[in-house]
Amino acid sequence: MGGGGQQTDRIAGTNGRFGTYTWEEVQKHTKSGDQWIVVERKVYNVSQWVKRHPGGLRIIGHYAGEDATDAFHAFHPNIQLVRKYMKPLLIGELEASEPSQDRQKNGALVEDFRALRERLEAEGCFKTQPLFFILHLGHILLLEAIALMLLWYFGTGWINTAIVSVILATAQAGWLQHDFGHLSVFKNSRWDHLLHKFVIGHLKGASAGWWNHRHFQHHAKPNIFKKDPDVNMLNAFVVGNVQPVEYGVKKIKTLPYNHQHKYFFFIGPPLLIPVYFQFQIIQNMITHGLWVVGYHDCFDSYHVYAAECDFTALSLLFPTMPRHNYWRAAPRVRALCDKYGVKYQEKGLYEAFVDIVRSLEKSGELWLDAYLNK
Repeated sequence: MGGGGQQTDRIAGTNGRFGTYTWEEVQKHTKSGDQWIVVERKVYNVSQWVKRHPGGLRIIGHYAGEDATDAFHAFHPNIQLVRKYMKPLLIGELEASEPSQDRQKNGALVEDFRALRERLEAEGCFKTQPLFFILHLGHILLLEAIALMLLWYFGTGWINTAIVSVILATAQAGWLQHDFGHLSVFKNSRWDHLLHKFVIGHLKGASAGWWNHRHFQHHAKPNIFKKDPDVNMLNAFVVGNVQPVEYGVKKIKTLPYNHQHKYFFFIGPPLLIPVYFQFQIIQNMITHGLWVVGYHDCFDSYHVYAAECDFTALSLLFPTMPRHNYWRAAPRVRALCDKYGVKYQEKGLYEAFVDIVRSLEKSGELWLDAYLNK
């Protein structure tokens, strides 16, 4: 075995070998067709499994050569069932002298976070209050019905259309489909998948498969460029501190990025859902044959964009935790952040939009400086 691994007489599933490995050896297997991951110090060869992975090949591929323990627990409600599928993929474990975490992660912080998750589970924070979701879905269906009745009786005149648009925007089902998509409502995930398809497909006119493909990657690698599709700006914007400089040095000028904080409100939220997302949804349906019937409310754009900015990190940390229990977990997460000097922020709608504009302006200035001077 490479990397100091020691051959043993144990055989692990279809891979036909079981050894001990260093992180140096594990991190060599990161390319398509040759991918290893580590879960709970056990090493798995997922090179072929990625194509059959229910969450998609990208999300598991993003962890190639890395420790995927926390993501494993975050994304799989039924851990014991998943472990059965993992047995044939097991090829070994980390050497005893190797740390459990990779890439110089803070081991104490990781262990404290895992202990926090266990305490929250023991306190029932991952248990659902059915009435919360029943009322949520009920009021959306009621508003949808009212909107359809208004169109039926009064037609599509300008005034009635404006009223219906406001009602549909108020009915905003984005976070409800988010709950079902996160498998955070039912004990049996099949019901979550079914309701997710109904809400996002028949109430919002989008694709559950498309959303899962994008959103799971977002949770796996939040805000990591080229891995989180939510920060893929399609050359319309440059974000952060690295991408603007890279684009400037390469003289990429698809748009005048030094003015992106000004044109954000014209091509950002207004085009996000009715244009860009619709194009991706149609492309996904054609590619995979996943047809849906419904409409997509363009007025959702600003609601989703703003709510994303104001939504706390709790959804990222505990994707299967029911939304109504976030308030119970928030003080614990804040205390953990304070202990390790991690910045914890909660922002209102106005503050979030101000921060977006300022961040875009700063990134635009970095791009212009690199474009002109480097």
